[in-house]
Amino acid sequence: MHRPLILAGIGYLVVCAVVAIRHEPKPLPTPPPAPPLTPAVASFDGPAAEWFAAIKPFCNAVEVEVMQGRHPAPPSVEGQGYSAACFALGGRIAHAETVIDHLLPEDRARAAGVVFNVGHPIADAGDDASAGPIMELVLDYWPDHYMALYHAGMSEYALGKPALARQHLTSFLQYYHEDDGWTHNARDVLARLQ
Repeated sequence: MHRPLILAGIGYLVVCAVVAIRHEPKPLPTPPPAPPLTPAVASFDGPAAEWFAAIKPFCNAVEVEVMQGRHPAPPSVEGQGYSAACFALGGRIAHAETVIDHLLPEDRARAAGVVFNVGHPIADAGDDASAGPIMELVLDYWPDHYMALYHAGMSEYALGKPALARQHLTSFLQYYHEDDGWTHNARDVLARLQ
């Protein structure tokens, strides 16, 4: 009684094997290789201030290098000044220096002026840790910029760097002669540093 069932089972297996062999799936064709990915670089031909307004949200430590690589600043002195300012805002002072150093020597102070204009509100807001390096960068290219001297000195004083604070605030008072809050603050800090 089991013999006919066993023969039927073996017959079924043979039929399934024959069907499987006849209908063996063909391998899928290999897709062509994808073209290499190249980053999109968008050139900007508008005013440098417009470029900076668009890129400024990305002027941070995480995104500044990638975004400037994809969307380089206009090649003008002002554009390169904004590029340096963006790097400085992102804490990439060495990159900012490189941008300014690639300019003609006679254009570097003007680019540093752009950096100062971007960093000045940070200094006015009292962010000494951020403003100090930006003002030092400005002073590297424009050593007698009296407001950069003032803000660098105040930043260094707040950050516990008395020698640099004294040096910059003394220089500030040599260039700036108005009798106002800045001179009073500078003299007050210098008196405390004695």
